[in-house]
Amino acid sequence: MQKLHFSIQINTPKEKVWHMMLDDKPYREWTTAFSPGSYYKGDWKKGSKILFLGPDPKTGEESGMVSRIAENKPYEYISIEHLGLFQNGVEDITSEEAKKWAPAFENYTFKDKDLSAGSGQAVTEVLVDMDSTDEMAEEFKKMWPEALKKLKKIAERK
Repeated sequence: MQKLHFSIQINTPKEKVWHMMLDDKPYREWTTAFSPGSYYKGDWKKGSKILFLGPDPKTGEESGMVSRIAENKPYEYISIEHLGLFQNGVEDITSEEAKKWAPAFENYTFKDKDLSAGSGQAVTEVLVDMDSTDEMAEEFKKMWPEALKKLKKIAERK
């Protein structure tokens, strides 16, 4: 497992950034950087199971990750623990393929930054820290910066 780190500054309050990152409709928009059609089933409450899903590019079948919310401090921090895979309608947390990922954490931190140059504009720094398999690390290094740019664009809309 590799530890990957990404960040971006977004010119809007962290409460709005939080909702744009986690609410269903904007989530589906910014996560197209990973896979068009990405979505989740479940909720973001601490302890809740959540499935991160999308169409498998090869089969078109619903596939993704089986996860749980390890921590949720609204507008400050959320921790996702990936437990296994979801393929062809089946949750898999025991196969060798699933064990390559589990347990893996994906954490989002939302920090207030100094107001930008006296403009009175709130600025939020979003920090993403995640565990990745060696095989996927290079892909995530390409996809996360693109995803965060999309999130910034969505969150900064008036």
